[in-house]
Order: sequence, then structure tokens, then C-alpha cells
Amino acid sequence: MTSLRSVTVDLGGLSSSTGILDYLVRDDAHCWIRHGAGLVAFGEAARFTSSGPERFSDAAEWWQETARTAEVENVLSAPGTGLVAFGSFAFSKTSAYESRLIVPRIVVGADESGSWLTLITNDDGAEPTADAARAELAGWLEEVSPEHGPDGADTLHPGQVSEEAYMAAVAAGVERIAGGGLTKLVLARDLVADLSSPIATAQVLRELAARYHDCWTYSVDGLIGSTPEMLIKVEDNVARARVLAGTLDRANTHKIEGESDAAYAERVLAGSEKQQHEHEIAIDSLTRKLQPYTSAMTSHSEPFVLELPNVWHLASDVSADLALDGGRTPSSLKLAEAVHPTAAVCGSPTEAAGDLIRELEQMDRGPYAGPVGWTDGAGNGEWGIALRGAVVETPTRVRLYAGCGIVEASTPEAELAETWAKFRPMIESLGLRR
Repeated sequence: MTSLRSVTVDLGGLSSSTGILDYLVRDDAHCWIRHGAGLVAFGEAARFTSSGPERFSDAAEWWQETARTAEVENVLSAPGTGLVAFGSFAFSKTSAYESRLIVPRIVVGADESGSWLTLITNDDGAEPTADAARAELAGWLEEVSPEHGPDGADTLHPGQVSEEAYMAAVAAGVERIAGGGLTKLVLARDLVADLSSPIATAQVLRELAARYHDCWTYSVDGLIGSTPEMLIKVEDNVARARVLAGTLDRANTHKIEGESDAAYAERVLAGSEKQQHEHEIAIDSLTRKLQPYTSAMTSHSEPFVLELPNVWHLASDVSADLALDGGRTPSSLKLAEAVHPTAAVCGSPTEAAGDLIRELEQMDRGPYAGPVGWTDGAGNGEWGIALRGAVVETPTRVRLYAGCGIVEASTPEAELAETWAKFRPMIESLGLRR
């Protein structure tokens, strides 16, 4: 494999109030954005794909060797600078979907301290310089993707799992939980959007990032969306996660007269034994898997209510100091493998829930509910769970996914309604109607 070479240039502060979104103008961009900060990237300098049970370890080994042999000029040495790869991993070890790491050609990054530009090349004859980086970025931005409007009738229809099949799976799942052996199961379904004109991916992503600014808006090789759930973030030897379980649709409320939205959400979510039980299973799953890699861990004893435009969630944030192993702390890729899948997207216990998902869902989730995000050469990175998203299968066909946590108190009708609430961000951003 040809060794990569990179240079990172300090761009100073971003002048625009929309931050890194100003660079999200091409439909083929990779991105990771929250609150106007993050990464936007173009092109491809290297790619690695893998599948099966070893997909994470194979990718981590490739990335470690790629970073070791690369020539990196980086005056900043901050997370997300220097050599960077974007990634997407299949939810299941049995999935036909190829997990992937992609090293882009050009990366624009921004955080609270400033912004930067990185050029990465696999051309031994090319000299990565600051001027070359700026010139290449200008070239990518000259070819801005057009914004499309619908030319005709867009359609939204069931995918591999119909509404009836989904409710039957939920009923079967509840029955299995009641019989013992597992306490929670997450079941998903899909929808297919057939568009009358090619999807304007950049436009969809900008809308998601603007409306769901508390989420992490992602785009990696046709996988797009805006997730509210951080599987694992590693920065300067500290790991962080945001765990969600427990959902309330904001479009279907039954408030008491004079009750505020916040008070209603607190009463119905935090006051629900079912929702609290589901959340407790999810947070315990994450902390149990993360604990062996830490020297200290902090999580709030009580979840908070996360307010999003479409739903409220019960949420908990976890932070942990990472323990040294052989003189190094574990990388973000290593921890993503260790904690995936959590009970929030699979169930508990994990192995029994995974087996039952394959039996009852009757579809390949592909990258849905798998880790999506980025890593750098130092092992820092952010890996969200690929939720509230879709896969662009062709320029005019997009497959959307949504799932729900099932416990013994769940009902098929309520879980089906919850999937529609979770589909809403993508449906609206695509300009579709249910």
C-alpha cells in the first residue's frame, strides 16, 4: 500500500454564523457536524472494507498501520487534525453490508478554538503544502452541487418490513420477553422513498444540521442522517457517550391544561416505569461494556429529558478516564467495537437479543444502528449510532430505517407509531409526505 502524506493548515476562526455548514455544498461530501462545528471532507485517498465478526479489528489494524506509515505535517495536533478517516460499520456480524473506513483527500474542520484544512495524498510525486491544500479545496468548492426541487410525484412505501409484519414482530417479541431469557429487544423496519429527481444530499444534510443542531449530522459514503446518540467519543484519553432510551412523540401530546412542554415530557417520560426501565437497561449495557477500559467513570444517576424537534428522549451522559494498556489508551475504534451494540439499539442480554432480531425482523439492517463517524491518527474520534437516517441506494432511491425498544409492557400499535415519529426527520428533510 502506498504511504499517505498529509499537511494541516490553521484557518483561524470561521467568520460565518453557520460555521462548517458553509462548506457542505457537494452531494458527495462526507461530514460530521454538530452546533456548526465538526468535519466536512471531499474525495478519497484510501479505502478499507471488511465484513463479518472481525470487521472492527480488521479496520483498526489497517488504520493503525496506515497512520504509522504516513508522513504527517500537523502544526495543530488537536483531535480531528492530521490524518483522518470517516467510517461506517454494519450493525450485525452477519450483515452483507461492507463496513468501511475512507480517508478523504481534503478535510475542513472546526471546533470552539478555530478551524483547519487538511490535504491528504497517496501520490508520491505530489508535495502536500499549505498552498496545495488551499488550491485543492477551491477546486472542490467550484463544483457545487445544484439544489433540486421535485420534478414530479415522489413516493414513500414500505420496504422489507411492512407495518403489519412489524406489529407482528413486536407482539412476538413481547411474548418472548414475558417468557424469560431477555428483558429488552429492539426491532426496526424500513421505508423506501422513490424520488422524481436525484436527491440533493447536501441540501438534506444542511436542513438536518440546522433543525437538529443538538444531534450529530453525518454523511459517509451514502449513509446520511442526524443521530441523537453518541456511542463513544475519545478525546485526550477521555471517553464520552450519550445514551438514549425512552421516547415520546412531540406531535401527539395529551397535556394537562396549562402544562408546559417541558413539564409534560418530564411527567410522561421520567414518570413512566416502562420508560425508566428501558433506559436503565440501556445505560447499564453501555457502562458495563466500557468499564474494563477505564480508570474512573461518571454517569448521572437520573436521566434528563432531551428535547428534539420531533420527539423527547430520556438521555444520560457518561464520561470516563481511559486506563493505560501497554502504555497506551484504547483508540476510539477499539472502544466502538467494545461497546457495540448497546441495549439501546439491540436489547439485553445482547447475544440473545441479536439472535431474536435476526429471527423476527426479517431484514438486513446494513449500517442502520451501527457505528458511524470518524477517527484520527492519534486514536481520537467520534462514533455515533447511525439512527434517524437513510441509505442512498441510487440517486433517486433512498431507504429509511427506524426502530424501537421493546419491553414486556410494549404494545405493537404504540411501537409502530413511535417508528413514524423517528422517520419524521428524514421524511421532512427529503420534502416527502407520509
